[in-house]
Amino acid sequence: MKAVSVIQNQENKTIVAQTESFVKDTLEGAEAGHDWWHIHRVYKNAELILKTEKADHLVVELAVLLHDIADSKFNGGDEEMGPQKAGDFLRSIQVDENIIGHVQEIIRNMSFRSGLGAVNFHSKELEIVQDADRLDAIGAMGIARAFTYGGHKNREIYNPQIPPVLNMTKEEYKNNSAPTINHFYEKLLLLKDKMNTEAGRRIATERHRFMETYLKQFENEWNGVS
Repeated sequence: MKAVSVIQNQENKTIVAQTESFVKDTLEGAEAGHDWWHIHRVYKNAELILKTEKADHLVVELAVLLHDIADSKFNGGDEEMGPQKAGDFLRSIQVDENIIGHVQEIIRNMSFRSGLGAVNFHSKELEIVQDADRLDAIGAMGIARAFTYGGHKNREIYNPQIPPVLNMTKEEYKNNSAPTINHFYEKLLLLKDKMNTEAGRRIATERHRFMETYLKQFENEWNGVS
């Protein structure tokens, strides 16, 4: 039995290495907030969470690596392109169909946008990947990514005449083009209370505080307060 376990572990490492190489090649030149380094950070977050959560490590690793392989916001809103592309690749390296299906469901259901509609899938692996991804959307890195994406879309930094819209529907969120500061109130500040795991909640609390401090400083500087 031990020999079988060793062989399986080696096979899993090979699958992960092949997937990592595929993702690096595919995301070369991607928008900086959704590039390979975003995947790398989410992977590290998932490793932290897996220290205290029991889950299928291979499913988590593959879902993390492939979760932004074809993000719908860069592909005309097509929400099936990502799961399809992930599935096609995993089949090309002969990954088990049960694992492929699980990874695809995680990709379909992990985003903040997906949570604004009906969610009909749940697993511990989804919880972990979702938390790992959301942690990269808040704190210092989240601030950097928000303004990177805002610049990529040529959005205003802030406009006091355009208030944040809370409780958006999925379609409203998809079509939203408000200033970047609004995004903090419409999504980023909400993520702390949406974490699934104990480790996710602990890390998110610290990063949430950092964003609150930043926004207070931003407000002061916008209003000319010393």
